[in-house]
Amino acid sequence: MKRIFLMGYMGAGKTTVGKKLAERLNLSFTDLDWFIEHRHHKTINQIFADSGEAGFREIEKEALHEVAEFENALISVGGGTPCFFDNIGFMGEKGISIYLKVSPAVLSARLCQARHTRPLLKDKTDDEILTFITEALAKREPSYEKATIVFDASELNTREDIDRIVTLLAEKIEALANN
Repeated sequence: MKRIFLMGYMGAGKTTVGKKLAERLNLSFTDLDWFIEHRHHKTINQIFADSGEAGFREIEKEALHEVAEFENALISVGGGTPCFFDNIGFMGEKGISIYLKVSPAVLSARLCQARHTRPLLKDKTDDEILTFITEALAKREPSYEKATIVFDASELNTREDIDRIVTLLAEKIEALANN
């Protein structure tokens, strides 16, 4: 049985890398936010609006505990998931956790291109996005850094980059499994 939790800030490549890595390792892929949305028949933004952040984080924790029972699964968690309750420790107990580490400058470049799909960023200037990311990462990184594997995912621009990252991560996971 294999269970992998993939974490990182929005724009780090969790979905892109996660789907390919799951395929490579013959695991099912679950995006925690999608799981929550389907379970509650609401978008994450609607849940935040209805329940506030504290309510959402409780829902998220319950969903994390539920998907953590999936076998042979790669689970991509929301950017804030590792930073609340003892979610980072829980993920470490239940499987291998991987932090896709990307600098604020690279994240900003990626997210400025996709700001229209990111409600938190849609009305911000490029400079405001960089500041927002830098401040959020400073708060979240202490939790992220507790992952089993911390992996630099800055070079994620081409299919070759994705394939290379997936290969390197698969090798690291196999090495851990063999220890």
